[in-house]
Amino acid sequence: MSDHRNHEWNHNVHYHPLVLRALPERCESALDVGCGDGLLAAKLAARAGHVTGVDSSPEMIELARRRHPGVEFVHGDFMSWPHGRYDVVTSVATIHHMAFDAALSRMAAALRPGGTLVVLGVPRTSPADLPYELLGVPYNRLMKALRREAQADGMPARQPEMTWAEVRRRARRLLPGVRCRRHLLWRYSLVWCRPPGR
Repeated sequence: MSDHRNHEWNHNVHYHPLVLRALPERCESALDVGCGDGLLAAKLAARAGHVTGVDSSPEMIELARRRHPGVEFVHGDFMSWPHGRYDVVTSVATIHHMAFDAALSRMAAALRPGGTLVVLGVPRTSPADLPYELLGVPYNRLMKALRREAQADGMPARQPEMTWAEVRRRARRLLPGVRCRRHLLWRYSLVWCRPPGR
C-alpha cells in the first residue's frame, strides 16, 4: 500500500491538488516526469489505469519503489528515454533542471491526442517579481506552522534560470493555448491540452 505521507508538507506537495484538478477524473495512462520520491505518481494511480514515474536519480527511484510498490518507476533521463504516449503527463519542480524549450516540447510530444500536460515549475525571481513574491512569505510561515515540512530526501537542487515572464513567453510560443498561472509559494503552472486528432 502506498504511503502518501499526508502529514508532511512542502511547496511542491502543496500544489499537488492543483495538478490533479487540471486532469481528467479517469484516464488510461499517466507519466510523471522527474517523479522524485513518487508521491504525485502514487496519487495519479488513483485515477489512471497505469502510471509511470521517471527520474534521473537512482536513489530517488529506489525510494519511490519502496514507498509506492503499485506504481512503475523507471530510472532514466527523460530527454533520451524512449517514452510512449500518455493521456496525462505531469512534471513538478523538474523543468528548471532541463533545457526548457526541449523539455516542454518533449513532454507535449508524449501526449496522446486530447491528452493533458501539467507542469509545475519554479521561476527565478526578478526585481519586477519581488513585490508579488513577498506576498507568499506570511502564507508560507502559516503553512509551516500548521503542517510538518517534509524533508527533501536528498533530491538534487538547482537554481532556476528563467523568470516568470520568460517562462510565460516561451511556453505560449511553444504550446499555443497553454494556460499559464503564477502562484504564491514561488511556483507557476502550465496546463495544456493536446488537440484531438493531432
